[in-house]
Amino acid sequence: MRAGDVPGAAGDAVPGGGEVVLGLDLARPSDALVGYAFNAAASRGAALRVVHGWSAGAGHGGSGSASAAPGPGGGPSRPGTPPLTGVLRPWRDMYAEVPVAEQCVVGSPGEHLAEAARGASLLVVGRRVRHAALGAHIGPVAHAVLRHCAAPVAVVPHA
Repeated sequence: MRAGDVPGAAGDAVPGGGEVVLGLDLARPSDALVGYAFNAAASRGAALRVVHGWSAGAGHGGSGSASAAPGPGGGPSRPGTPPLTGVLRPWRDMYAEVPVAEQCVVGSPGEHLAEAARGASLLVVGRRVRHAALGAHIGPVAHAVLRHCAAPVAVVPHA
């Protein structure tokens, strides 16, 4: 997938605008979501910051909201998920002009994303496509960032 292949991801350059921030769930990484974020960053001439966060439960290091800096292989991640660096590798190859920073955090993903998007030109989050006629059609993370993020937010539907 190349710049221009993802509909709607192009955006006007924001004067003094910042990076594009992507909230990524490594348990269900979506090509549509990652492609949208890389394309948005490329079209803006901006850097991309990819934030992976989760709420740690008992036995997984506690439940605070401490940040964890990524180490070799993408840093800490939720048990049973692929490392962030591995998920992003093919996208970095396709969008070599886009500088990418990885950030793994423990705590409320919605709060971390709203904080990470301060000064950003765009925050990109996903929502799984639901086929039920009734009920919420966005998840708790998308809902939280829509309520609390000052930056523009793109919610990308995916399978």
